[in-house]
Amino acid sequence: MRRDDWLLHQLPVGMTDDDFFVRFVTIFQRVADTVVQQVDGVAHAFDPTVAPDNMVRLMAEWFGVDWVDSSLDVRLQREIVMRYAELIPWRGTRRGMVELLELLTGADVEVRDTGGVFAEGEAPEDPPHVRIDVQSLGWNNRKDFAQIVRDELPATVTFTVWMAGSQIWPAADDGAAAATGQRPNEAIAERSTTGESNDA
Repeated sequence: MRRDDWLLHQLPVGMTDDDFFVRFVTIFQRVADTVVQQVDGVAHAFDPTVAPDNMVRLMAEWFGVDWVDSSLDVRLQREIVMRYAELIPWRGTRRGMVELLELLTGADVEVRDTGGVFAEGEAPEDPPHVRIDVQSLGWNNRKDFAQIVRDELPATVTFTVWMAGSQIWPAADDGAAAATGQRPNEAIAERSTTGESNDA
């Protein structure tokens, strides 16, 4: 435990008898205190439970999570960083997707996919597809939720999102996929490059 007078305490006894000199050295001690406190806190700077808010968001970016912003509750930001670090080994799998989406929505999530292990020549011709059933989107809007899902799934996988028995992504007004013969995610990517919005 560092003394409050840690710098003055190092002076020879005779020097501490001079009131002016003590007050002069105290100035430097106060300046040095801020540096010493920062050094003492380095071990906590990378702990998402106590790190400054902006550091928590920076840690999220280190994991490739660019959707944690200051508008979210601070406790949720910290929980996302801690849980996502645990989910990295499961990224792109059913388990990883379920646990991440349950964290984001605060409700149960069901993920069904057409993937599997097939003998040579027996794999289906259609690309793998994932159906996600949610009870709520939580704090996410429809477009942001779909983008998070897209970032977590392998690039070749298509997906749909359902809520309360209704397909919400791609929604009925996202019919460009059917009209052009594109898979849903290809149509989404094309619209995002042309600036079209799909906000609910």
